[in-house]
Amino acid sequence: MGELVLADVNIDDQKDRNVLIRDGRIAAITATRDELGASAGAEVIEAGHRALIPGIVEPHMHLDKALLDSRMPNLEGTLEGAIKVTGALKAGFTKEDIADRARQVVDMAIAHGTTMIRCHPDTDPIEGLLGVEVMLELREEYRGRIDLQIVAFPQEGILKAPGTLELMDRAMAEGADVVGGCTYNEPTVEECHRHIDAVFDLAEKYDAPVDMHCDFQTDTSDPRYAMVDHIAKVTIERGWQGRVTLGHATSLSSLSGEHRIATWDRIKQAGINIVPLPFTDMHLNAREDDGNVRRGIAPITLMWKTGVSVGLSSNNVRNAFTPFGNADLMDVALFAAQTGHMGSPDEFARLMHTITYQNARVLGISEGYGTAVGDRADLVILDAPAPVSALLDRAVRSYVIKNGRVVATTQRTTELVR
Repeated sequence: MGELVLADVNIDDQKDRNVLIRDGRIAAITATRDELGASAGAEVIEAGHRALIPGIVEPHMHLDKALLDSRMPNLEGTLEGAIKVTGALKAGFTKEDIADRARQVVDMAIAHGTTMIRCHPDTDPIEGLLGVEVMLELREEYRGRIDLQIVAFPQEGILKAPGTLELMDRAMAEGADVVGGCTYNEPTVEECHRHIDAVFDLAEKYDAPVDMHCDFQTDTSDPRYAMVDHIAKVTIERGWQGRVTLGHATSLSSLSGEHRIATWDRIKQAGINIVPLPFTDMHLNAREDDGNVRRGIAPITLMWKTGVSVGLSSNNVRNAFTPFGNADLMDVALFAAQTGHMGSPDEFARLMHTITYQNARVLGISEGYGTAVGDRADLVILDAPAPVSALLDRAVRSYVIKNGRVVATTQRTTELVR
C-alpha cells in the first residue's frame, strides 16, 4: 500500500496541518510538509484548507428494504402501514433484487463520507435469510471501501412469527454480528418481555451485542411501547452493560417528572445507547394528532444533558417507512437540528461529533478511530473549512478515504452569471 499525503487540512482547532498516511493508518501530522518524511512517490491531495474528519458511521440502516418507494407506497403513512406494505413486497424479494438496491444505497453512503454501516436485514419467515445472505456477500464485495456490521433483525416479531428465532440463530451462525429485536411487533406486553428474553438468550449464545427496535410511538399509552426501562433492567441482570443499542425509542419524549429521571438513570446504569432515526420517526409518528402535532422524535438534547449515550442514523431510504433520503447522515444531522430546537454552534458541533465519534462508540469501533497519529485512515475531507460550516452549507465530501485509499471524490462548482 502506497503513501498518501493530505496537504493543508484543518483538524479540529489545528489549521493547515499535513497528514501522512502509510499502511492504512495515520503515520504523522505536521505543520509543514517537509517534516512529514513522505517518500518521493507519495500521492498528494491538496486539501486547500478544508476540514478533515473521521469517516461517518451509520449505526442503523435497512439496506434490504431500500428503494421500494415506487413499487408500493405507504398511503396510511403509519408504522403499521409501513410494516404491512413492506411485508407484501418482501415476499417477492430475490437475492439479485436485494443486492441491486442495497448496492445503490451503499454507493450513496460511500460518496457521502460513510465508512461503516450497521445494517438490519429482515430475518423472518417471509424474507428468510435472503437479506442476511446478501449482506454477508456485500460485506466481502465492499471490503476495503466500507465496513458492514450485520444485525439479525426480526421485523415481524419473534413469538408472533413462529420460526423466526431459529432463522436468527442460523443468521448468527452464518456470520451476522449482532442480535436484533423488534419488541413492538408482538401483540401483548408479556410477549414483548418473552421477545426480549429470547434476544438476550441468543446474544449470550453467540457473545454478541444486542440492537433492538423499541418504543416506536409518541407516548406509552400502549404499554408495548414502554419497554426501554424493562430492557435496561434485563441488560443489567444479564451483565450486558455497554453492549445494547435501542433504535427509535420515540416514546421517551413523552416521559416527565420522576419517571423520566428514573428511566434516564436506568439507561445510563445499563450503558444503553439510544439511536434516534429522525427522518422515519417524524414521518410515521403522530399521525393521529389533530392539532399540536408532536414531532415524534426521541428527545436528543435532553438525553445529552442527562448523560445518555445518543447516536443518530438514517434508518430507511425511500420506502414505506421513509419515502425520502439519500444515505447522507449529515442531512439527517441537520434535520435533527431543525426539528429539535438546536441552533447553537456547540449543538451543531455536537451533532457532527455524534455522527462520527459517538456513532463509532455505539458500534464498538472507537479504538483506533479518529484523526490522531496511529488511527485508522478512515477519513473525509469536507468541502468547507470546518465541520459546522460543512453541516450548515451541506458541503460535499471532497475526498472519502478508507484504509488509506481514496474511495470516492466529489467536486462541486458554482458559477454566478450576471
